[in-house]
Amino acid sequence: MTLTKTFVKFACMKRVLPNPTPAELAILNVLWQLGQATVRSTHNELVRQADEATGYSTTLKLLQVMTSKGLVTREDSVRPQIYRATESREATETKLLKDLRKRAFGGSARRMVMCALGAEDISARDLERIDKLLSSLQGEK
Repeated sequence: MTLTKTFVKFACMKRVLPNPTPAELAILNVLWQLGQATVRSTHNELVRQADEATGYSTTLKLLQVMTSKGLVTREDSVRPQIYRATESREATETKLLKDLRKRAFGGSARRMVMCALGAEDISARDLERIDKLLSSLQGEK
């Protein structure tokens, strides 16, 4: 394979983002909630939501690390810089669930769902939604 073909092949491949750490996930939740945010507004929202306070410099460092990992993008053309989540909440949740299913449940979706349903009381409304989802999935087959 020539160098040009190799470059094109790798340039066109979709980058697989790493799973976020718990601290990174807290920041992503803020960014999904706000849509976009500066370090200051992200930090203020984290402090408002958290049980324990973190420092501004910790929030800044985490956003810098998340940028290098590709979890967030930074708009450098404005001051203060604005951060956005790279992937949607739904895409990240799906990726995390697939990883959990693989690592903790040996790939079994049935075991994972049964464990989740048995872990806590489920409201009648949620059970109804689950039943509708299962019915729609059965209809697709």
